[in-house]
Amino acid sequence: MAISEKISPGWKVILAFLLFVTVFLSSCIIKTQRVYRVGILSGADPFTDIADGFISRMKELGYIDGKNIRYDLQRTNSDPLAEERILKEFIKNKMSLVFAFPGGTATTAKQVLKGRKIPLVFAMAGIEGTDLVESISRPGDHITGVRFPNRESTSKRLEILHELIPAARRIYIIYDAIYPNTPFALEAVRTTAASLGMVLLEDKADTLEEFKAAIQKRSDMDNAGIDAVLLMPDYLNHAPDGFGAIVNFADKHKLPIGGGMDFTAEGGAMFSLVPGNFDQGALAAGLADKILRGVPAGVIPVVTPELRLRINYKVIQRLGLKAPEGLLSRADEVIR
Repeated sequence: MAISEKISPGWKVILAFLLFVTVFLSSCIIKTQRVYRVGILSGADPFTDIADGFISRMKELGYIDGKNIRYDLQRTNSDPLAEERILKEFIKNKMSLVFAFPGGTATTAKQVLKGRKIPLVFAMAGIEGTDLVESISRPGDHITGVRFPNRESTSKRLEILHELIPAARRIYIIYDAIYPNTPFALEAVRTTAASLGMVLLEDKADTLEEFKAAIQKRSDMDNAGIDAVLLMPDYLNHAPDGFGAIVNFADKHKLPIGGGMDFTAEGGAMFSLVPGNFDQGALAAGLADKILRGVPAGVIPVVTPELRLRINYKVIQRLGLKAPEGLLSRADEVIR
């Protein structure tokens, strides 16, 4: 006798009903698949491609824009008031997660999101001397991210400058005196300079106007008494007007520049040494994925990206210098 013949008509009706309910509920679950909402706040024009790296890696991890995730990408350019307004919109729109960069923008985001329990992921942020996180291994609150290797990169830039120009002894630096990470960058560069037998000629400024005025004062000297310029890892050195003032000064006195962010190698510096923007975004996506899967942001360790060396061979040749083959072989990119 077939099994179906052993089931009474009443039970057949019940089983058919249960099958219908199962199929119906399954279809509802599929149709109501959760869609995450991620607010991205890019707070400085030179770093906008961090968002590209983030979105690209999220797609590789299975987050398809318009299907199971939606992005609200907002850009400002060193405008804290605009950042605060955008972050409040993120809160109003109940974002699943906020991704903010660089450091100043991330700090604003932490302040505005405080008490809201919206996870925050940051990138391009120096954490030394700030209260952005409690520690690298356990950032705390609802935050984690990708730190900028402030001390390491500053020391390494001076070492590369020395490798390119071993005879350079008098190195000019100008720095943003109120930038949170400046004391740590200064400590690193002063220690490295002493070990290499270099003397640092220092200027400081609180504003862009003071920054440009200090450089102009140096530029007006017949003999500036400088062998090379090293960019410091702060906003004033990398703001368009600030970097432009340094390039003009260096061109007038035929001075080589040890660069910082990627764009400086294309704008007149001999090299740049910084984590790749796209790479930082990709690293941040890995952290965001963990958060969206249920891991509290505050227990996910902060990650440190690798430094990327770009050498502008054309600038080096124009200055009448020669790049060591060993340095060229270590470069991630050589601009010819």
